[in-house]
Amino acid sequence: MKIGVIGAGRIGGNCARQAINAGHEVMLSFSRDPSKLDALAAELGSDRASVGSPAEAVAFGEVVILSVPWGAIPEALLAAGDLDGKIVVDTTNQFGSGPKPRAGETAASFNAARMPGARYVKSFNTLTSRFQADAAGRSAEDRVVQWICGDDEEAKALVAGLIEDMGYVPVDLGGTEACAVMEAPRRPGSVYGEEYRATDAQAVVDAVRAGAEIPPTPAYR
Repeated sequence: MKIGVIGAGRIGGNCARQAINAGHEVMLSFSRDPSKLDALAAELGSDRASVGSPAEAVAFGEVVILSVPWGAIPEALLAAGDLDGKIVVDTTNQFGSGPKPRAGETAASFNAARMPGARYVKSFNTLTSRFQADAAGRSAEDRVVQWICGDDEEAKALVAGLIEDMGYVPVDLGGTEACAVMEAPRRPGSVYGEEYRATDAQAVVDAVRAGAEIPPTPAYR
């Protein structure tokens, strides 16, 4: 699969690395210091990684990963151009400057509305980049969950396959209006900032679907 990455910093860079480890191709874009993109592409391998503009990354990718600071989202989307029909994976969290969701609105719903025509999926936003990088090599029951939300079932299924390729367990929490538990900040009653494995994920899904409080955060050795 070809994957365009808009914002190849910590989270986006890890997504690119794990995707390449799984045999996919990536195009990196959008950095205040373009030399960092060149360095990352060289590290990842010129046969699998390239550098371009955000619009070029969108044209290149069957999937586009948006991984920029919250305040840079408007600039990144402007540079990306037309996203109509593109699967966009949003890894962002609502920290820092820039317009924010209104009270009661999820960041996923807010961002999906900023990308008209995109096949929006939210994921890769609940765990730190270092933890995601360290956990990607796990196997069997030790694999960690990457939560997913979105309103396009086919897009979510494709992203779930990519997540599996990258060494994680995809778990679908539902639509963009039902995913507040996977969004910042870290707090009781949410999965944001917490490690989950497949054995404990279904109870969270069941609670979200029932509109109930999720079970206490599990602890692992």
